[in-house]
Amino acid sequence: MSEDRATPPPARGMLGITWRQLPFFLWLIALWMLLWGQFTVLAFLTGLVAAVVVTRVFRLPPVALSGRLNLWYGLVFVVTFLVALVRGSLLVAWQTVRPGKLPGSAIIAVHLRTDDDLIMTHTAVTSSLIPGSLVVEADRDRRVLYLHVIGVDDDDDIDLQRKTVLGWEARIVRAVGSRAQLDIIREATVDTPRQGGTPT
Repeated sequence: MSEDRATPPPARGMLGITWRQLPFFLWLIALWMLLWGQFTVLAFLTGLVAAVVVTRVFRLPPVALSGRLNLWYGLVFVVTFLVALVRGSLLVAWQTVRPGKLPGSAIIAVHLRTDDDLIMTHTAVTSSLIPGSLVVEADRDRRVLYLHVIGVDDDDDIDLQRKTVLGWEARIVRAVGSRAQLDIIREATVDTPRQGGTPT
């Protein structure tokens, strides 16, 4: 009598899966270091432990990566992120100490253009790391991020905040998104090329 048993994947298959997940694994470590604001050996080691826990202990399904990486747009993303980080810090500091009325705040909804969990997560984390905005909820089914933002006084400021979030989505797609996602970004009607489309 034979028994039906799940056959474990061969070692070569496991090695292939591990290799495909390596960029995601490294990104988790980098994300951990960014969240703590420390680029030290200790931060790297604790990030390594956190990445192992997330990817191995919780037994989450493998993340389907696009298999595409554009180093140039990856560099563009990193540089623009660092500039936005400094700019956001200075703006929030100025809004705190400037005389006059307090800065306005709002909860805004941003409908993302691509339908991908990883892109949505990266966009949400990037937006939250920049001072002045924080993701308070994510609607996966409708691809909507809800953010609390400060420094908004009118509808134009709110529109600018939405376009900023869509700009981060576009940069991330250009760096690591699939060809199909890249086509969506390119076909989007936006006001500036940096947001991933053709200017009108």
